[in-house]
Amino acid sequence: MSDDSGWANPLRDALDRRLPRIAGPSGLVIFGVTGDLSRKKLMPAVYDLANRGLLPPGFSLVGFARRDWADQDFAREVHDAVEQHARTPFREEVWHQLAEGMRFVQGDFHDDDAFERLRATVGQLDAAQGTGGNFAFYLSVPPKFFPEVVRQLEKHGLADPPAGSWRRAVIEKPFGHDLGSAKQLGRVVHEVFPSDEVFRIDHYLGKETVQNILALRFANTLFEPVWNRSYVDHVQITMAEDIGIGGRAGYYDGIGAARDVIQNHLLQLLALTAMEEPASFDADALVAEKLKVLRAVRLPADLGRHTVRAQYTAGWQGGEKAVGYLQEEGIAAGSTTDTYAAVKLGIDNRRWAGVPFYLRTGKRLGRRVTEIAVVFQRAPHSPFDSSATAELGENALVVRVQPDEGVTLRFGSKVPGTSMELRDVTMDFAYGESFTESSPEAYERLILDVLLGDSNLFPRTGEVEQSWRILDPVEEFWARHGRPAQYAAGTWGPVEADEMLARDGRSWRRP
Repeated sequence: MSDDSGWANPLRDALDRRLPRIAGPSGLVIFGVTGDLSRKKLMPAVYDLANRGLLPPGFSLVGFARRDWADQDFAREVHDAVEQHARTPFREEVWHQLAEGMRFVQGDFHDDDAFERLRATVGQLDAAQGTGGNFAFYLSVPPKFFPEVVRQLEKHGLADPPAGSWRRAVIEKPFGHDLGSAKQLGRVVHEVFPSDEVFRIDHYLGKETVQNILALRFANTLFEPVWNRSYVDHVQITMAEDIGIGGRAGYYDGIGAARDVIQNHLLQLLALTAMEEPASFDADALVAEKLKVLRAVRLPADLGRHTVRAQYTAGWQGGEKAVGYLQEEGIAAGSTTDTYAAVKLGIDNRRWAGVPFYLRTGKRLGRRVTEIAVVFQRAPHSPFDSSATAELGENALVVRVQPDEGVTLRFGSKVPGTSMELRDVTMDFAYGESFTESSPEAYERLILDVLLGDSNLFPRTGEVEQSWRILDPVEEFWARHGRPAQYAAGTWGPVEADEMLARDGRSWRRP
């Protein structure tokens, strides 16, 4: 940008780049608005966006569910969810402005009259709130209902935008349960909505620390020269939860840890960790590089030795007794659903040939943590004797996605004293200590990006299908080979997972 003299103004340009992106006239329709995701994440995120001044004054929020609610009942539900779960302080003036655009439509997904009422409600909000005909439809519902809701939107003209406006579909994971169902779902959705108006939510991609992987790698000359097979021994990607399934038996049983987490979250983290530098950070360039990596991912020849699935049994979690998975309410006694999954993957390209990527996820593990650990090779020659390096491990760069977001670098240092003794030390960067503003919730960023039409942080069809190509053979192998292993609640998983890495001369990190 230049000023009137024709010369660039660096100070003003820098300030311009810091200006927040504000959504234009628009509205959001949430199907399944009475569910936990909507109450704990979506509605508070909408309020937080409004509180930060990132939504237009006439923004509209429509809930669709079976509850016998009037508009004021829905507004009260949103109010309670915001008070309980919002990240930013509650302000009455923000709430009242947001509440003016709130409406509720009662009905089932097969109810034509309900979708006609929804169409009328959208039209009324256009006139009263000035939404410009721009609406995003958020499907916070089980995947089996996706096709029916999308077809109803098409049937009642809700997917067809007025001239000069847009209509978008937002879909929560899982995107199918295998490659075939993912392709079928993609066909249904794309018959109704253009591909660039379909936004698949993977909330991990909205986390600041995940986005920081790109900054860490490509904005610094410090790391990229050693980010390859010549220096990296292996990579561990972990998503551990310390909770059980709670009241989600109907959703979780039959899906399991691998489909719920590895197919989307962890393979996306792998792609961001392993991808080549994109030509730019627009959506097409990012997707192109992630797809190259996912296409190059190879499963081990012996899935029995290099994959593990398991279920948690009764144990102690945080000082309290926890029941086993098969004793959870709503779980069948003979269920073989995995609550823990670990896989070893390779990437067949010049950068990563021979470097194993170990992915693991589980419920009822030692603590809640998500991290990417890039573990470097040991020095090929050391002038220090073995007694000096007895407590020295491998160098590691660890990206902490949650909680305590940040980056840790582990390396060896001399212990103070007269003898030459080395130990591991860490250099630590924490978001909470380095920046005054707290990181926005992932759903804040993603909902705003939907309203802006920015698809950088949303998996495309090709990424989803490639991820299922990787996972399907593992699931098929597990289905043919008996029951899952077991691990006690509150531990770090089954002994079989430890043995899997021990065969390679490695061990899992204990975060």
